[in-house]
Amino acid sequence: MADSSPTVGELFKAKAVTDEQVNAAVEVYLSDLEAGIFPIADGYVVDVDAAVVKHLWASHVIANAESILGLKRAAVRTAILLASAQKA
Repeated sequence: MADSSPTVGELFKAKAVTDEQVNAAVEVYLSDLEAGIFPIADGYVVDVDAAVVKHLWASHVIANAESILGLKRAAVRTAILLASAQKA
């Protein structure tokens, strides 16, 4: 983890990111599909738009008009947890 950027999931496991912070990132993305950079935790940001675009399943779920909100939330959350966090 020292040489590369940690994922949001790794920060979550280390308790550097809370469930509430991840949920807030999900809600920001769902309210604005081009949300961009989100301050996920002290000293870290994540590009929520890029996270979803890079995650094949999440991008398909978001693009599908028939996807229910709960499925969209789960897909976006997964994409964010797998995304690299950048030092702010």
